[in-house]
Amino acid sequence: MIRIGIVGCGRILNAHLQGYLRLREVGIDTFRITALCARNPDDARMFHTRGTGPTPRLPVVDPASGDPLAAPHTYVSDLHRDVEVGIFTDYREMIASGTVDAINDFTTLALHHQVGMAALSAGMHLLTQKPLAITVRAAQRLIAAAESTQRTFGVFENVRQMELVRAQHWAVTAGLIGVPQFASMGMLGGIWSPDKIVAETPWRHDKMRAGGGGSIDIGVHQMDWLRFVMGEVESVSAMTGIYAPERIHTSPSGEQTTIIADVDDTYIATVRFVNQSLAQVSWSWAGLPQSVATEGMPVFVGSEGMIRNDRLILRNGNESSLLAVFHAQMSESQRAQWFPLGLRDAAAISQYDWLQAIAQQSQPETNAQEGLRDLAAAYALLESQHSRRHVTLAEVLSGAVSGYQDPINDWYGLNK
Repeated sequence: MIRIGIVGCGRILNAHLQGYLRLREVGIDTFRITALCARNPDDARMFHTRGTGPTPRLPVVDPASGDPLAAPHTYVSDLHRDVEVGIFTDYREMIASGTVDAINDFTTLALHHQVGMAALSAGMHLLTQKPLAITVRAAQRLIAAAESTQRTFGVFENVRQMELVRAQHWAVTAGLIGVPQFASMGMLGGIWSPDKIVAETPWRHDKMRAGGGGSIDIGVHQMDWLRFVMGEVESVSAMTGIYAPERIHTSPSGEQTTIIADVDDTYIATVRFVNQSLAQVSWSWAGLPQSVATEGMPVFVGSEGMIRNDRLILRNGNESSLLAVFHAQMSESQRAQWFPLGLRDAAAISQYDWLQAIAQQSQPETNAQEGLRDLAAAYALLESQHSRRHVTLAEVLSGAVSGYQDPINDWYGLNK
């Protein structure tokens, strides 16, 4: 039985608890959540037992969007009631309490390397919310700690576990569109435009707490998606900007909170892959709420056809639903690998994979090395802008190019 301690009780926790609930529903009984940790104990109580605790927070986006931040409010008591669930305000005390064997880290990005190092040093398994760490160097230190303690270390990258993304990966790998040539992905403007505080979380606009803006928060998702479908990233050329430096949140009562952002709200980039295919990637939290995007994004184009979201369009003009083709033609071994126990919830798939890896003394699909390469590719956007040149992923991973990240590493003592 794996006893899991959760650190960080913000809105995203609902999505993770929903995933664990799906596992319980299909009969997985190999884990218990035995501790919740938040700096404010009321935040932990909010998820402890249904019918008790503070009133749940309202979602920051429309639940119909499917965004994990709008997952239904869920309590640990919805999963199980046969263990006592402790409440802690210090993750170090929780780790030392003897009540947990593994940690799920859902804190803000600035804490990931601190919580992770404490957990791994104590010999605990770790599953971390993306992005993996505040910088590439911080991520590499966590990986070294996991390797030295031989612990299972996963990163929650919910994009890769999505049904459509798995279908796109399968189609490209199976050669349905021929040799991959180029892709396009992204959106300029939207729900947080022109100047809202993203997800009502001011830290996302602070370099020392978020690393970057959209480039890290969204860029990590995009790079994971692109790497999974198109192949490994070789290099990145990017331009970023801050077009709405003053961000504002207006409460239901009309009270306004204003902050000054010092990280990017917009980026446009070109990515080259090792197989020499290309991708155009963009994002913006500025602009207008009426977003600008290529119709049917994301688009993956090859020598014999293209994938436009869920449409598979072949060179001969035949068009069909990619998902329909995927489910009709994928092998049973692929189905078992990508949708174990018939699961479709991205969080549940990731959690099941992580729990299985712990049992097998191995690493999950979205392991820390995958998270590191996603993070390095996202930081390549910012390092390209900072150095005003094309940068390779190898340069970012080695630290040969780190000018943008250097002040962050200095701030956290990571250059020592």
